[in-house]
Amino acid sequence: MKNTVFTGVATAIVTPMTKDGSVDFEQFGKLIEWQIAEGINAIVACGTTGESSTLTDEEHKAVIKYAVDKVNGRVPVIAGTGSNDTDYAIDLTKYACEAGADAMLVVTPYYNKATQNGLITMFTAIADASTKPIILYNVPSRTGVNIAPATVKALSKHPNICGIKEASGNISQIAEIAALVGDDMDLYSGNDDQIVPLMSLGGKGVISVLSNVLPKKTVEICDSFFAGDIKRSCALQLELLPLVNALFSEVNPIPVKAATAAMGYGENYLRLPLTPMEDAHKKVLFDEMKKQGIEIKEI
Repeated sequence: MKNTVFTGVATAIVTPMTKDGSVDFEQFGKLIEWQIAEGINAIVACGTTGESSTLTDEEHKAVIKYAVDKVNGRVPVIAGTGSNDTDYAIDLTKYACEAGADAMLVVTPYYNKATQNGLITMFTAIADASTKPIILYNVPSRTGVNIAPATVKALSKHPNICGIKEASGNISQIAEIAALVGDDMDLYSGNDDQIVPLMSLGGKGVISVLSNVLPKKTVEICDSFFAGDIKRSCALQLELLPLVNALFSEVNPIPVKAATAAMGYGENYLRLPLTPMEDAHKKVLFDEMKKQGIEIKEI
């Protein structure tokens, strides 16, 4: 059994920005502090939700370093260091290790894609270069490539590859992965509408977008499940489904950026090609947030 990076909920945290588009580290720090106070189990910096694909190299490193320093060991910090350029992913992984990140989240290569042999070779090269655990990130809807269960099994034998964020949405595939890897790899849901289903297959929790706006209740889904109160966990999963759907009514992180900005954490600014949320969708999102008692500071 490998060491588990976290159990429960890791927030795939947004990167707050100012009106001029620069990273708002003051608001980022406030968001991190609130997340920890609400009981979150880990923080993922520079993931998809953190707009990693449009951060400059300097910004990417600065956000990782700031998160590590701000969290200061209170919960694990997982750094998004994946790329379709393997050499760049290796360099960024090495930097994040030196900066003090507790683990890396490494996505499959996008655009240029890869064969399954290519995925094994790429992830192995990154894991060999890392001094910290690696969590694979499978999100074929974005990258155009799927990590097959047999490939996950092969990678699970690497001492530095400890987990996978499964965002394929394919529960049958996730079940096959769970059957193949056993204790060699931890499974995390990459979809907020599938937290309970994945935990029922032995998963350790979720890397969540939802928890940006509702961390305590997202944690309660996992805590209830692991405490044996499956009924409560399922009830919460279903109760929050309308909010989850609203958070994904446009491509992530457009809705959650609107949500966190409305909560007072930075501006509703996204870097192109992403654009601010459409008003009709925003109204639905804000209505669902209000139903959960979330204070909206800006409409």
